[in-house]
Amino acid sequence: MTVPAGDGLATTATDDVRALLDRALELYGDDPAVVARLRAQRERLDGPLRLALVGRVKSGKSTLLNALVGARIAPTDAGECTRVVTLYRHGPTPRVELHGVDGGLRTLPVRRADGGLALELGGVPPDEVAHLVVEWPATDLLPATVVDTPGIASLSAGTSARTRTFLAADEGPSGADAVVFLTRQPQPEDVAVLSAFQAGTGAPGAHTTTITVLSRADEVGSGRLDALLAAGAVARRMSEDPDVQAVSSAVVPVAGLLALAGRTLRHGDFVALRTLATADAGQVAGMLLTADRFCRSEAPVPLSPDVRVSLLDRLGLFGIRLSLTLIRAGITDASALADELLRRSGLTELQRLLHVHFTARGDQLKAATALQQLGVVLRDHPVAGADELLAGLEQLRLAASDSAELELLARSRAPRGPLPPALRTEGEQLLGAEGTGPAARLGLPEGTPDAALRTAARAALDRWRDVAEDPLADRATADAAEVVVRSCALLLAGLDGWPGRSAAGAAAREVPGGAGEQREQGDDERAGAGDQRPAVDV
Repeated sequence: MTVPAGDGLATTATDDVRALLDRALELYGDDPAVVARLRAQRERLDGPLRLALVGRVKSGKSTLLNALVGARIAPTDAGECTRVVTLYRHGPTPRVELHGVDGGLRTLPVRRADGGLALELGGVPPDEVAHLVVEWPATDLLPATVVDTPGIASLSAGTSARTRTFLAADEGPSGADAVVFLTRQPQPEDVAVLSAFQAGTGAPGAHTTTITVLSRADEVGSGRLDALLAAGAVARRMSEDPDVQAVSSAVVPVAGLLALAGRTLRHGDFVALRTLATADAGQVAGMLLTADRFCRSEAPVPLSPDVRVSLLDRLGLFGIRLSLTLIRAGITDASALADELLRRSGLTELQRLLHVHFTARGDQLKAATALQQLGVVLRDHPVAGADELLAGLEQLRLAASDSAELELLARSRAPRGPLPPALRTEGEQLLGAEGTGPAARLGLPEGTPDAALRTAARAALDRWRDVAEDPLADRATADAAEVVVRSCALLLAGLDGWPGRSAAGAAAREVPGGAGEQREQGDDERAGAGDQRPAVDV
C-alpha cells in the first residue's frame, strides 16, 4: 500500500477545497450544527484516507486486514471486539483507544499474542463503544487508515447497525472514504448498503469508491489445488453482473488466509512444511483430507501435534497442500515460498488496485467527498453568499478528472472494454493505472527530465487525439479516447507549470469530450472534430 508522489495538481485541488470549507465556516458561524458538520469534514480532509472493509459475518474481513497490514492485529474469532468498528492506523508504538458513545475516551492495555495483538474492551459493553482506534507501527498503515467493520446482515441488529451508521453520511462525513466489499455472492441488501455509502461520496451513483473481493477464494474450488483458478473465473462472471458493476469498480479473488501466511511465514513454518513434503506422499495426503486427521496425536510424520495445529491455524488445509506442492516442485527457502503464496493468493493484485483507485488518489477522493458534503449544506441551508460558494464548488468539480479516469479504468478491464486493444496498456497507464505522477503515466523512469516528459506527453496526446477523431471508431471507443486525451492535456498543463488545477481544467475542457463541452453531434460528425485542437503549449 505504498504511495508515491501524486501528479502535482492534487495538492492545489485540496487547497482550493480547504479554502472553500474555511469560507463556509465563516458564512455559517451563527449555526452551531452546520459549523460542527463543516468542521468535521475539514478535519477529515487533513487526515489520512480511510479504507473500510465491509462484508457479511465470517466473510474474512479481519483476516484480510491482517494480510494487508502484515501482522495479526485484528481479532478473527467471534469475540466482542468483532462487534464494534475498529480503526487501525499507523503509530510509533502500539496503542489502543476506546471511544465511547458518550464521547468519553479510554486507553486500553496493549496485550500481544502470537506476534500480534489481543484486543479486549476492558469490560465495556459493545453497545457503549462508538469505535476503537488501534495504532500500530506498520509501514503498510502509512497510506491509509484501515477500518474493520462488524458484519452486515448479522443476527444482532445492533451489530449490523454499527456498520451502517459508520458508513452513513446523513448528518456529516461518512466514516470511510473508500470501501473494500468482501462477499461470496452479493445480496440485494449488500448492494443497498454500498449504494447508500456512495451517495455520500464525491460521485453518487458511480462505483469509483468500492472494490469487491471474492473472499475466501480457496474455498470456491472446495480446496483443490486449482481452486484459485476456479475463483478467478467466478470473479470474472461476477464483474459482469450489472448489480455489481453499479456499485463496484473491480472484482478480485483473494484467499485471505493464504495471503496472511505469505506475509507472516516464519522459517520454522517452512522447516515443518519441508518435513511434510519429504514424508510419504500417500500418508500425508490422507492426513490432509480433514483438519481432524491432520491434528491427530498419532501421525506418520515426525511433527508434534502442536506444530501441526499451528500450521493449520496459519495456513489452513489448502495453504498446506499448496505449500507442499511448491516445495516438492523445487522451492528451497521460506522467502521464495512466501512470495509464491502471496502471488497466488490474489493479495498482490488487490494491493495494486487499492493503490491505483484509492491510496494514490487519496487527496482527490477526500476532496470530492468534501465538495459533495459542502454542496448539500449550501443547498439545504441557503444564506447570503451561498450561491457564490456553490459557483466555486462547481468550478472545482469541472476541473477534476479523477472520477472519469477511474470509471474508464474499471470499464477497460471488462471483456469488451472501450479502449483499443492495441493501445489498451498505454491508455490505462496514461489514466494512472501504474501511478499518478507524470513519469508513471508516461511509462518512463522516475527522474526523467521535464523536457523528455513533455515530448512523450505531446506524442501521447497526438496519438490519442487521432483515435478520438477517427471517423471509423465506434462511439464508446471515441469517448474513451477523449478521456485519455483530457488526461494527457492535464499532464502537459502540469508539466508546463500552469498555475493551479483550475487552469489545467480549463485547458482540458477545450479537449473534445471535456467536462465543459456540450456534445450534441452524432458519430457521423466526429470527422470534423480535428478542426478544433486545443493549444497545450505555453
